[in-house]
Amino acid sequence: MAMFEYGIGGNVEKIDASEAIADIPHNRTLLVEKLTADDPVSPETAGKLETIEDVFAHFKPNIDVAFEDGEGQDVVENFRFKNVADFLIANMTKNSPFLKDLDNQKAFYNRMIKQLRSNKIMQRALQNPDARTAFVESLQALLSELESYDVKKVEE
Repeated sequence: MAMFEYGIGGNVEKIDASEAIADIPHNRTLLVEKLTADDPVSPETAGKLETIEDVFAHFKPNIDVAFEDGEGQDVVENFRFKNVADFLIANMTKNSPFLKDLDNQKAFYNRMIKQLRSNKIMQRALQNPDARTAFVESLQALLSELESYDVKKVEE
């Protein structure tokens, strides 16, 4: 903001009257957002909403989001927002089974990468082409065994 406020014209004039529209203080945030997925049929005046919690309680914002899983299938989830904190990635992940599953997979892969980088025996084995081939074959055999695993046999 300028140090001095000047009026229109060639001479410096002190502004005595306040303007009809006051500036928003710098320590405030103005939030303007479309809180519903559908456009309103007619504009609505929502009076007496004094806090952000009142706004969320009145409009009940939610949205359907379509994700694509690893097999290319669409997974549609509805996100409901009750406060500003619900827009945080951690809270959206906590409220979504699909995102929670992806987060668990990411954590698992990160642990595996960390384990592989810190395991000296594994690193030496992966540098040897014959040992790497044997390791890949054993992983593929383990995968095929897990895929043929029958839950009913174990439950009996």
